[in-house]
Amino acid sequence: MTNKLTDKIALVTGGTSGIGLATAKRFVAEGAHVFITGRRQAQLDAAVADIGRNVTGVRSDVANLQDLDQLFATIQKEKGRLDVLFANAGGGQVAALGQITEAHFDSIFDTNVRGLVFTVQKAMPIMPKGATIVLNASTTSIKGTPGFSIYSASKAAVRNLARSWMLDLKDAGIRVNVLSPGVVPTPAYELLGLTGDQLEGFIEMQARTIPLGRVGRTDEIAKAAVFLASDDSSFVNGIELFADGGMTQV
Repeated sequence: MTNKLTDKIALVTGGTSGIGLATAKRFVAEGAHVFITGRRQAQLDAAVADIGRNVTGVRSDVANLQDLDQLFATIQKEKGRLDVLFANAGGGQVAALGQITEAHFDSIFDTNVRGLVFTVQKAMPIMPKGATIVLNASTTSIKGTPGFSIYSASKAAVRNLARSWMLDLKDAGIRVNVLSPGVVPTPAYELLGLTGDQLEGFIEMQARTIPLGRVGRTDEIAKAAVFLASDDSSFVNGIELFADGGMTQV
């Protein structure tokens, strides 16, 4: 069996836990050298140790443009190019209409939209023809969820950015696609602002709406990311791939 990402240079933003960490592991297993980012050095060091080989950790916050400049300067200096970008860093908290604050709005859009935009834009100069970009969104890009309007709007923005960027990147020969996971419990779920019982109830409620009858695993999302990042999807461009057990299709 041939590895799908042999000798590729990849970047996974927000690669210290959850889907990002699982994808970085899968990219390495498929033959890539992977750069991962995170905001906290201790978590970054732990993730690098967990992945174990062919990985470089760079402390970086996608919402900080100077951090992004330093990140891509590091990749260019060490490897000279970037073949695969998985713009994964993001997050959000619950806030129903009526409780939305400026801080809530800014924190979500700064990371999920502004950070993603400048991650992609600043990566472009070191991405050769044939490179691939995968944007991590969410099933909330097309579904309504109470209390999640700002997060959902940020992911709808991500989905639409890909539609325009696909055209902007035509001459560069770079594909861009969106990966939208469904309910996949990760450490990020603990940051939603729900108590333990509320979180358990939320996950159970969501699982009942999934045709496969269960929530997803991080490695299942990682395998979908490998498909979009590799030549297996060489004629796939501008799509939104839902890895959600069928949740958005009913």
